[in-house]
Amino acid sequence: MEATLKQFIAANPKPEREALRAALVTAGVPAANLEVSVSRTPTGLDVDAMEAAALTGETCVVGQIRDGGVVVSVLPVLATGKCFVGDAR
Repeated sequence: MEATLKQFIAANPKPEREALRAALVTAGVPAANLEVSVSRTPTGLDVDAMEAAALTGETCVVGQIRDGGVVVSVLPVLATGKCFVGDAR
């Protein structure tokens, strides 16, 4: 996840949600296991940070893009069986 995100934002530091999703699926993350946050606020502004999460069994590999950098964490799956709270899928 980290290598893919770093490579992706090198060419596109403010990615759109679907472009980020497509890059991660192309890199091998199953689409059914992938959650990607929104890239724009409801008023049309760029978000401060984007996150993508891949469900891998009992954990979520979560990558955050902020200010041209990438941070990746491994977190437990939520009780809902998802990585994100809410409906950002």
